[in-house]
Amino acid sequence: MFLETSDTMQKCSPPWQVLDLVAQHLDPETLSTAACVCKSWSISMSSDHLWQPICSATYPSLSNLRAAASHVPYSRLYSLGRTADKRRLQKPPKPRLSLRDLFFAVDVQTSRESVVTVVKPAGELKTDKNGVFRFDMEVESEKLVAFEALDSLRVTWNVVLEGFKGVFTMMDCKGKGSFVLGLEGWFSKELPPAGCCSSDAASGLVGDLRLGLRESGGKVVVEKMSVGVLSIVSWRYVCVDDVLRYLHHFLF
Repeated sequence: MFLETSDTMQKCSPPWQVLDLVAQHLDPETLSTAACVCKSWSISMSSDHLWQPICSATYPSLSNLRAAASHVPYSRLYSLGRTADKRRLQKPPKPRLSLRDLFFAVDVQTSRESVVTVVKPAGELKTDKNGVFRFDMEVESEKLVAFEALDSLRVTWNVVLEGFKGVFTMMDCKGKGSFVLGLEGWFSKELPPAGCCSSDAASGLVGDLRLGLRESGGKVVVEKMSVGVLSIVSWRYVCVDDVLRYLHHFLF
């Protein structure tokens, strides 16, 4: 038994015409592997006439880029498309934050007085059965402040990192909100994009806060509330892990 050197392999390589005939029946992965055998195989297996139909069929938009970048081989364009596919299908990493690291602070005021302040550790709140970022919070207050349903309110929702190491304001709204039948007040605010270089971008997320109200002497009091994060695209609540990854950008 002996090992062939690269020079020996090149001397014993079949004619390029044979390689070309064989290459036309190979799939992209096998072509890529064969191109690594030696220099002559690399030239044969990387030829544009082999990769152009493959790239055009699999990634037509990338294939069309050749009009503006004629120096880029089709094998390279296919490789870029394949890499992008793998990244897109890759599962996102687990968030470094957990709900146990956070607590929610919600404050509701009129122009005259404070209506209610609720502070809850996020880890102690009941998680939605669908795993989305939406939490109900009971208002435990012996002194419920009544206000007019049409009063202008200021609603603030802060997410605070354990030990007060950081704070992110999910919402700071002023106005009447949206009151619907059943005495529910709804406030929403689009969240800023994550990252320091995305001031012109959109996060695609909306902070959502709902107040459960009860009539009392012709006025209303807050007896419960819920907080959550919605997707602008689907207008549905997003999953907990996605919001935790988003919050990590602002709390560290």
